[in-house]
Formats: sequence, structure tokens, C-alpha cells
Amino acid sequence: MDFISTPAGYWLIITVAFALIELATVGLVTIWFAAGSFVALILAILGVGIPLQIAVFVLVSVICIAAVRPLAAKHFNNNLTKTNIDSVIGKKLIVKTTIDNMKDSGKVEMEGSIWLARSTDDDIIIPEGEEVVVEKIVGNKLMVKKVID
Repeated sequence: MDFISTPAGYWLIITVAFALIELATVGLVTIWFAAGSFVALILAILGVGIPLQIAVFVLVSVICIAAVRPLAAKHFNNNLTKTNIDSVIGKKLIVKTTIDNMKDSGKVEMEGSIWLARSTDDDIIIPEGEEVVVEKIVGNKLMVKKVID
């Protein structure tokens, strides 16, 4: 009998497939299943029955996900800055370039960066230097309205 057509051969193919997917994505997505299928491969080589191989595959994969993933995730991608653009809504900003929706112009400064801005009302032109409040975000534009004292 050909090795590839045995349960051990199938587990070997599955292990290699999961490992290759993990190498391609490098996102800690399939490595857990590669570990589970590797343990199942060892059991298949030892002659353990297929139902137990499958059960151990699932069990080892789940244990790896539950136990190791949180630790690994803490050490990988730890230099990412978390952002939440929705936190901008309600902020008061100063107009840097006159906001005129009909001319498709307008910019505001937020935390040292210049952002495109448009008025929530097409009929209102907001001159440079005015204070505005962010109402919502549409694409890469802040939709603002003039702050009324």
C-alpha cells in the first residue's frame, strides 16, 4: 500500500498544507491546526484508529488556540497603534482653509494633521479661523458644522 493513501499520508498532507498556509499568511491562523494534524499523524503512524486521530486533532488544535494564541498574540504585532476614527466625532477643530461644499474645498487641523472637511450644510460657507465640530466622517472627509456660541 502506498504511504500517501494511508491515514498517516493524509495527515502529512494536511499538516504540510496548514504549515504552508501559515507561512503564506504569517497571521497565526492555521499553525494551531498544523500542530493538531501533526499529533494525529504520529498517532496514525503508531496505528491508532481514525476516530481517535480525529478527536486528538480537534483537541490539540483547540488547546493550542486557547492556551498559546493569547501569549503569541501579545508578543506579535505589539507595535501597532490602536485607532478609533469614531472618537473624532464631537471634537472641536479650527478651519485652516475655507470650507465651501460648492467649490469642493475646505480643510481643518486635527492633532497636527490637516484633514479634508466639508460642511454638513451645503449652503453654509465656513471661513478660515472659525471653530467647527465634527458631526460625522464620510470616506476621508470630516463632516463639520460651525460652532455656535
